Amino acid sequence: MVGTMMIGDKDVLLVVDVQNDFCPGGALAVPGGDEVVAPINALAGRFAHVVLTQDWHPAGHASFASSHPGRKPMEVIAAPYGEQVLWPDHCVQGTAGADFHPDLWVPHAQLILRKGYDREIDSYSAFFENDRRTPTGLGGYLRERGLTRVFLAGLAFDFCVGYSAEDAAQAGFAVIVIEDACRGIDVGGSVAATRRRLDGLGVSCLSAADIDGPVSAG
Repeated sequence: MVGTMMIGDKDVLLVVDVQNDFCPGGALAVPGGDEVVAPINALAGRFAHVVLTQDWHPAGHASFASSHPGRKPMEVIAAPYGEQVLWPDHCVQGTAGADFHPDLWVPHAQLILRKGYDREIDSYSAFFENDRRTPTGLGGYLRERGLTRVFLAGLAFDFCVGYSAEDAAQAGFAVIVIEDACRGIDVGGSVAATRRRLDGLGVSCLSAADIDGPVSAG
């Protein structure tokens, strides 16, 4: 990329699922998951508008392998809404694992969006449940705020970040993924597959060094 991309007043930083269970020592640790915290903190201070998402499952969620006798984490099943990876129990409502990483510091975030709280359906995307039809309301929120370009960072690149980026693009937003402020799980080549899907939708994957703009929050 030549030059830098300037942050404007219609841009929003969407920080996806930077929670204890997705960081080292957590129930569903993304390799290097805690490494996204410092760059996200630095980036967030440059955005006037920031939204945080939080995976927020009830106990016994349908995406947990423990809810399917005889099944193991990382197996794939056919759910009513399509293929579903079975996960270890994680980000259970009210547990320490569901809390944001203690070093995440984005005090000016204007919205915390909780997702995955319906026991019967998973929700990777910040915009839709995994049926890709049931909205979370985030798209309407961004439009009513007059925000038109979405920058994404967080966990995991090949699941919740990637799905959110795809849905944002299909909803008509301009979308940029800040890839060095993300980390991936990489289940069966899912990182490469995510890059291909994003490229096909015209979603840019940039580094934090490509992003510039005034410090807008203290």
